[in-house]
Amino acid sequence: MKRIKIWNDSPSSKQLEEICDCLDEGGIIIFPTDTLYGIACDALNVKAIDRLCRIKGLNPDKTNLSIVCNDISMASEYARFDNKDYRLLRDYTPGPYTFLFKAASSLPKAFKGRKTVGIRIPDCTLDREIAGQLGRPLLTTSIEFEDDDYGMNPDLIAESYDDKADLFVEGEEGDLVPSTIIDCTGDVPEVVRSGKGEIEL
Repeated sequence: MKRIKIWNDSPSSKQLEEICDCLDEGGIIIFPTDTLYGIACDALNVKAIDRLCRIKGLNPDKTNLSIVCNDISMASEYARFDNKDYRLLRDYTPGPYTFLFKAASSLPKAFKGRKTVGIRIPDCTLDREIAGQLGRPLLTTSIEFEDDDYGMNPDLIAESYDDKADLFVEGEEGDLVPSTIIDCTGDVPEVVRSGKGEIEL
């Protein structure tokens, strides 16, 4: 697994190009977010999604899948939300939140049969710039670890995923608190997991 070191959440154009080339080719990356380190792939590449789900032991038919978008405009292409939901996204993104919306038909078949999609617009410049440069969202989920050090220390994270991922985008030390999840599929938004972000509904 190759490693790229990002300083101050600010990738160079060359680094962005290399990351997106990897994703374009169906690669799996480990990358920092505004919460835990994540494992990600191109959200529109079905083979890459299948591979990521195998790595994580996920059944895409039974798991809420989340995508990282660079802004609300990109999110609106893959999730269905109304003016009330738009205001919620406007007020709380970028930030450490996952918003569950009804999925749009533009998502690939890995999402078919899933009525919802998680939308992340992280408070992490790197993540948003990757999605923006790629022109497509990233399918993402948190890395797994049994010991806190393996969730925080970049060297230990790289060691854990060396034979599983193609590229490790190394940032600062990771966080251990996940995103706050807000379910927006009903009449009233509801916090279904309290995490790093505080929110008033």
